[in-house]
Amino acid sequence: MHTVCTNTIYPGVDLTCIKTEKFKTGCLTLNIICGLSRETASSNSLLPHVLRRGSSELPDMERIAAALDELYGARIEPMIRKKGELHSIGFYSDFPDDRYIPGGKSVLEETTALVGGMLLSPDIQDGLMRADYINSEKSNLIDDIRAGINDKRGYSIDRLLEEMCDGEQFGVNKLGSEATALEITPESLTAHYRSIIENSRIEAFYCGSAEPGRVESALRSALSVLPGRGTPTSPKTEIILRPATETPRRFTESLDVTQGKLTAGFRLGKPMENPDYPSMMVFNAIYGSGVTSKLFLNVREKLSLCYYASSILERHKGVMIVASGVEFSKFDAALDEILAQLANVKKGDVSDWELTSAKRAVVTAIKSSMDRPSGLEDLYFDSRVAAFPYDPGKLCENVEAVTLDSVVEIASGIETDSIYLLTGKEAGVGDNGQ
Repeated sequence: MHTVCTNTIYPGVDLTCIKTEKFKTGCLTLNIICGLSRETASSNSLLPHVLRRGSSELPDMERIAAALDELYGARIEPMIRKKGELHSIGFYSDFPDDRYIPGGKSVLEETTALVGGMLLSPDIQDGLMRADYINSEKSNLIDDIRAGINDKRGYSIDRLLEEMCDGEQFGVNKLGSEATALEITPESLTAHYRSIIENSRIEAFYCGSAEPGRVESALRSALSVLPGRGTPTSPKTEIILRPATETPRRFTESLDVTQGKLTAGFRLGKPMENPDYPSMMVFNAIYGSGVTSKLFLNVREKLSLCYYASSILERHKGVMIVASGVEFSKFDAALDEILAQLANVKKGDVSDWELTSAKRAVVTAIKSSMDRPSGLEDLYFDSRVAAFPYDPGKLCENVEAVTLDSVVEIASGIETDSIYLLTGKEAGVGDNGQ
């Protein structure tokens, strides 16, 4: 069991404490909530890595490592998350719970102070963030962006979203692009850092056994040098209910691959006007996210049209993605069956066994998340940044109450927006002529 409370620490800075004695470690995250954009995504993604290299008090990795060793192996790592069209950057830290530390050492307070120092007191030289740290981490960022193509499944999803959401911020990769990363300079990154620190909403989360008042006191002290702030901006996700064209758009790319990637994007439609997240989660489990789903049992197992086929729901944006690996010659047949299984859910062609199995899978996944501090933190972070907040503590109960009618209502609003095929350089792509 756990209890939750949220309080405002400073203007635009909220702390959510998830108090539980379930874990031997605690975790603390500091999250700067920015709007996702092509112009700033690379700078956002670079910042926590540069800040992690050194603060004014601990200006290099060696001294940071020594300080963390003194805190019984505490960790502080950069964190970058994309939720809808929100870009969250900051730090994730975990550390032994004070109950298990001999001598009453205040690991919570000292770790919180280190995180606050990294965020608000970077090592500044001649008025700028250190050029050597920026250049080193910029090189790493560009390598990470380039490496995206090595994971063909993830690459195909990214490419689908770039094309499907062209003109929408959701199509932007959370790491940004190589072109914008190359343009980053110490001057531009320092100015960007100061802007987001002064103007962005900050969400902090703690998960552990400490009393909320103690956590709040530690965080107030750690963020005491936060610049004066007015009303921080709170970016929103633009929800597009329907595809831009009646006929789904198709995009084809050829690379040196032996297995095709068929990736389809859908808009959730009218249900996004007042989202029922538990019903969305159950629908997704019935349709494509698991071994009891229609895509797995029919498209993959029964008909052998795909090496894999699964659905991913981005409920903040109102987008669903179906990712599959296919033989080049089976592209059209696989797509037809993927759409046919969606049509079956829309008609209510769902057995009691499918509905029960889907609920069980969703509840198991939620409980699994709650079995580790990072999963519990992510669950409450997701709720805090959702356009329509929900209570994670009641999520399992609400999932169990989902009916077939509510699943059909979710499915009924879904429309196919775009289809992306990654094919081999010498392969055909079916009869679609692309």
